[in-house]
Amino acid sequence: MLMVKDCTTVWHNCLQVIKDNIGEQSYKTWFEPIVPLSLAGNVLTIQVPSQFFYEWLEEHYVGLLKKVVFQELGSEGRLEYSIIVDQGNDHSKPQTVNIPTKKVPAAVANSYSPERSFLKNPFESKAIDRHFFNSQLNQSYTFENYIEGDCNRLARSAGYAVANKPGTTSFNPLMVYGGVGLGKTHLVQAIGNHIKGNNPDKFVLYVSSEKFVNQFIESLKTNSVQDFANFYLLVDILIIDDVQFLSGKEKTQEMFFHIFNHLHQSGKQIVMTSDCPPRDLKGLEERLLSRFKWGLTADLQSPDFETRMAIIQKKMQSDGIHIPDNVIEYLAYSVDTNVRELEGVLISLIAQSSLNRKEIDLELAKAALKHIIEDVETEVNLDFIQKTVAEYFQVSLDSLKAKTRKKEIVTARQVAMYFAKEYTSHSLKSIGYHFGGRDHSTVIHSVQTVSDLIDTDKKFKASIQELQKKFKVKAV
Repeated sequence: MLMVKDCTTVWHNCLQVIKDNIGEQSYKTWFEPIVPLSLAGNVLTIQVPSQFFYEWLEEHYVGLLKKVVFQELGSEGRLEYSIIVDQGNDHSKPQTVNIPTKKVPAAVANSYSPERSFLKNPFESKAIDRHFFNSQLNQSYTFENYIEGDCNRLARSAGYAVANKPGTTSFNPLMVYGGVGLGKTHLVQAIGNHIKGNNPDKFVLYVSSEKFVNQFIESLKTNSVQDFANFYLLVDILIIDDVQFLSGKEKTQEMFFHIFNHLHQSGKQIVMTSDCPPRDLKGLEERLLSRFKWGLTADLQSPDFETRMAIIQKKMQSDGIHIPDNVIEYLAYSVDTNVRELEGVLISLIAQSSLNRKEIDLELAKAALKHIIEDVETEVNLDFIQKTVAEYFQVSLDSLKAKTRKKEIVTARQVAMYFAKEYTSHSLKSIGYHFGGRDHSTVIHSVQTVSDLIDTDKKFKASIQELQKKFKVKAV
């Protein structure tokens, strides 16, 4: 007990001097977490929470530390670090390693200048309050308006789990990747907004990698790297967008590596986005890439037809606008690239309706979007297939979608389903939906029936080949 009291007293006295020599926030960030462990002769051992913590103290505060240790223990006084390298769990204690401080001449320690150490910039404030900082989140990005589909189910589920228990799930870090306009930013900001709504005391920060790089460059210019790091170590949930832009920026990567390590070891949540999985990221250090793989990597794919329809319905509903089902189907089929382009098309359509004072119908949709959607009318789509097949078999278009079981209509319907599967990107479920709400098993049966007839019936095969020519000309 005497040893604990002695080391605690010595360190307490050291802190009194340190506090008078550096800024309040630097003191809270770098010295309050330190725990005095032991005093053996003239060696004071202190415990720090991570390797990064140790390296930062040695790089930026070694002179001050030497000075206060000399004052308390004399010129022979030495400082030793006990670094936590494994946080442990309920069944095992944290693992630590002991490292002596780097040897610094007494002259250097005595010449320490707080004026040179404490560098003011926009990150630093003597009375800093984490709640003062804007999280940079767009409040309109929520889980409620993020439509779930097969294309994003894993990423959304993982994001929701993180949002409910930040820093405590195995999804740390959470890496979401995918192409442009697929909803990466929406999802990660939804995570941030959910956390803020349920944990107002948490400091959530969303930042693009480009902004992170620019902030770091500015801190180098103004000799305020220490304050830059201080700021980011305050964060409880760090959301960084488009990490691929860190490629080739070695100094920035090194800083992000240390911030990542410290936040992760402190149980803070890290969420990132990228345009590709970690294994395909170029120009990033291997040690950084390995950490990106610690948690969960989830991809976002282009939304399927059903998801696109749901997105359109949700968007129109939230804007208080009603559009017919056939217009929704037309838009969902015509724009199959990404969510961002789909939303742009909807805005254009609404604008055309408002400017021309016309109700939104299929005719207006086609007219308004012909300059946005390239070659919509020249594509082989379901509408064209149904009309062509109905004319060829001399049946009505409506009968293909009806419940009738007349042989000539059933054959025409099966042939139309066969070509829909052959020439469009619609799923089986989507094809069935466009033929009177039939299920995917009906489509599978139709495709198989037509395939079998092609192999066994020469006359039927000739009819199919004749129809194929119409579709091939249309496709060209």
